[in-house]
Amino acid sequence: MTIEFSKKLTTHETPIPGVVLYDLPVHGDNRGWFKENWQREKMVALGLPDFRPVQNNISFNEKAGTTRGIHAEPWDKFISVATGKIFGAWVDLREGPSFGAVFTAILDPSQAIFIPRGVGNAFQTLEDNTAYTYLVNDHWSADAQGQYTFLNLADETAAIEWPVPLAEAELSDKDKAHPRLGEVVPMPPKKTLILGADGQLGKALRELYDGDTSVEFAGRTDFDITSVDAYARTNWKNYSAVINAAAYTAVDQAETAEGRAAAWKINVAAAAHLARTAVEHDLTLVHVSSDYVFDGSRASHDEDETFAPLGVYGQTKAAADAAVSIVPRHYIVRTSWVIGEGNNFVRTMASLARRGVKPAVVNDQIGRLSFTADIAEAIRHLLDSEAPYGTYNCTNDGAPQSWAEIAAQVFELAGASGSDVTGITTAEYFKDKKAAPRPLNSVLELGKIKATGFSPRQSSERLTEYVREENLSVPV
Repeated sequence: MTIEFSKKLTTHETPIPGVVLYDLPVHGDNRGWFKENWQREKMVALGLPDFRPVQNNISFNEKAGTTRGIHAEPWDKFISVATGKIFGAWVDLREGPSFGAVFTAILDPSQAIFIPRGVGNAFQTLEDNTAYTYLVNDHWSADAQGQYTFLNLADETAAIEWPVPLAEAELSDKDKAHPRLGEVVPMPPKKTLILGADGQLGKALRELYDGDTSVEFAGRTDFDITSVDAYARTNWKNYSAVINAAAYTAVDQAETAEGRAAAWKINVAAAAHLARTAVEHDLTLVHVSSDYVFDGSRASHDEDETFAPLGVYGQTKAAADAAVSIVPRHYIVRTSWVIGEGNNFVRTMASLARRGVKPAVVNDQIGRLSFTADIAEAIRHLLDSEAPYGTYNCTNDGAPQSWAEIAAQVFELAGASGSDVTGITTAEYFKDKKAAPRPLNSVLELGKIKATGFSPRQSSERLTEYVREENLSVPV
C-alpha cells in the first residue's frame, strides 16, 4: 500500500448533509509513518463539529472482502483507517429530505470521515489485516443498541457497488437479515425539551410547537427543576436542546424571607443545575432573562450592559444569567413586561374598564410589552437559524410607553375611555406599601436579534390583537 505523504488537512463535502471527508497530514520516512488522526483545534477550525468523543473503537479485519454494516447509530463518529484500505459506504437514515442519500469512498490511512448520528455506516476491506478505527461521542450500552437503525447491504435503492460482490464477501448473518430501505423506520432527531411548559411562556411554546414530535413538554409535575433527582432520572442523550421557561416571578413577594429563598431556589439553583447538565451533555440551553437585571438608569439597555439589579428578583435573574453564560451553546433571551395567557397587566386593565373603575397607573416607568407568542417565535428562530450563541434582548417593537399609556390604550381597545386612566409616579403609587424596587427605564435595544433576521412585531399591533382575541372588550 502506498500512502501519499505531506498532504494538507483539508475537507471535502459529500451528498449527505453533515458527512465530511477529510484528508489527513501523514508524515513518513524510512522507519514508517506518523499522522495526526484526531486534532481537535485544527479540525474544529475547519468546521468539524466539536463533538467531544468519549470512546475509541478499533475493528480489526483479517481478510480482504470483510463487509460490515449498514448500521446507523445514535451518536456521531469520526472514522479513519489505521492500517490497510477500505471501501466505505454511508446512507442517510435520518428523518428528513436527505433520507436514502448515499456516499461512497475508498479510504486509506491518509483520510478520515465524520458521520453524524443517524447516518448508516458500512465498509468493506480491500486488503488483508485492515484496522478500521472510530471515535464516538457516547458510550456504547445495550440500551443504546436498541436505538440503532439498520439497512441491508444489498438494498436495491441504495444500489451500492461493492468492489467484492456480497455473494463472495465475508458477512455476518445479522447484517444479511437487515431490512430494505422501504421497511426502514428513519431515525428521529434528538428532541427539544421545554421545561415550565404550564406557565405563560410555556403555554405559548406549547401552542407554537403543537404537533411537532421533536419537541417534548414538561410542566412542574413532570419535571421539578429544583429536584436533583429529576435531573438524574432523565436520559439527556435523547435531547439536543432545553428551553427553560420556568421562573419565580413574584417580584414583591421575593423581598420577603420566604419569597427570597424560593426565588433563589427556582431562579438560580435550578438554572445552575440546568447549566451543569447542558455542559455535561453538550446541550443547547435557552434561558429567559429579565429587564430587572438592570437598575433602569440608562435610556435603553443593550445586551452587554453590566448588571445592576435593584431588588431580590433582579438579583436572582442576574445570577441565573451568569450561571447559564458558562454553557458553550446557550441563548439568554431577555424580555420585559411579559403578557400571555393568565393574569397580567392587560387583563387587569381590561377588567377595570369593564367595571367602570378609573385607576391611577404608574407613568414614570418606561418600556415595551413582550407578548409570549412573540417571545416563543424568537426562541424558535434562534434555534432554527442557529444564530450565534449569546444573549439577545427580545421585546415587541415600537415606541416605548409608560404603564399609564398602555393602560389608556387598553381602556380604549376595551371600549372605555383612555382618559379614565390617571398617571401617577412610582413613588406615589407605592407610598406606604411594601414593594420591590423597580427599574424606571426598561427599554431593551433590539438591534442584535434583528441582525439575526428576526423582526419583532409592533407592540401596539399585538396589543390590539390580544384584546380582541381574548375577548377583553366592554360588553355593549
